[in-house]
Amino acid sequence: MLTAYVGTYAPNGGGIHAFGFEPGAPPPPLAGEARVADGDSPSWLTANAAGTRLYAVHELHRAPGSGEGRISSYEIGAGGRLRRLGCTSSGGVRPVHLSLHPGGRHAFVAHYDSGDVAVLGVDGDGCIGPLLERRALAEACGNDARPGPAQAARAPRGSFACSGHDAPHAHIAVPDPSGRFLLCTDLGLDVLVAWRFDAGRGRLEAPRAVRTSSGAGPRHLVFHPHDPTRLYLLNEEASTLAWLRFDGGELQALGEASCLPAAYAGTAYASDLCCSADGRHLYALNRLHDSIAHFTLAPDGTPQLQGTEWCRGSYPRTLRRVPGGGLVVCNERSDHLAWFQIGGDGTPRFAGHYTGVGGAASVVFVGT
Repeated sequence: MLTAYVGTYAPNGGGIHAFGFEPGAPPPPLAGEARVADGDSPSWLTANAAGTRLYAVHELHRAPGSGEGRISSYEIGAGGRLRRLGCTSSGGVRPVHLSLHPGGRHAFVAHYDSGDVAVLGVDGDGCIGPLLERRALAEACGNDARPGPAQAARAPRGSFACSGHDAPHAHIAVPDPSGRFLLCTDLGLDVLVAWRFDAGRGRLEAPRAVRTSSGAGPRHLVFHPHDPTRLYLLNEEASTLAWLRFDGGELQALGEASCLPAAYAGTAYASDLCCSADGRHLYALNRLHDSIAHFTLAPDGTPQLQGTEWCRGSYPRTLRRVPGGGLVVCNERSDHLAWFQIGGDGTPRFAGHYTGVGGAASVVFVGT
């Protein structure tokens, strides 16, 4: 039995929704009432490797009274029920992403409005605790810490996409598979930063930065599942996929390709990506174009766009592999999850199933 936990945006979502289903069986049409009521937009969810703890960032521009964001920690109990263990400051303003160190003793949080990344401890009960480190991504840029241009150089013709080039905006913070480094994007500064991570002290050291194409707006990234030297970066405002080499903390840009059809003109915002378990396919989301871009990956890791598939909704924010096969897309503005099967050639095909969830923002699966 799988339990799907769905993070949401207020007011439509109203908290974390949960529902169970068997792998390979149709999911329920509605998420039901098994939810933790919370109007403070628990948008991004992360579960620990053991499937016993769930974490949610509350994506508020400003938390009441403090100006800082918050993180909630939950115990996952029998039947997938959630019990809140605690709620703590995230250490910055407007947290948008949280990940866990492979060792399980640290959490990393990206703050969009304050443009920084925080390192927090995880205690023996699995509750996120004290702030250990907070670093601005602008530090890695030195004297070149300036926002990029409002218009992306590689955006589609006629694009007006401009979501965050007014100031630094950290968007994701992800450890590399070894846990020795932390990688973060700054959408406003057009940079990807890699820090060396000292797990003994919970400290970030020796930042190294690489710039994206002008105005690209780097957003999310994934590592190749079988080669940790291959890194894929999704650029929000350019709607492009970049690929890089990552070796010993060094970043080398190798190429960049559009996530949209060649004939497309107008505005679009890329949002999320994931790689197939076998490392042969990569999928990216396009908002406004409302599509899943399907790339095949060559033996050397070079992506080739094969086509796009309608996401069956409006404003797709995140997508995830479904344990047992397939993909699911969180369509934020149409308030649902859309489910897809994957063909033998890697092409996503709509499975004919929706699950209604208001303000759907992210989904996490726990179970076997």
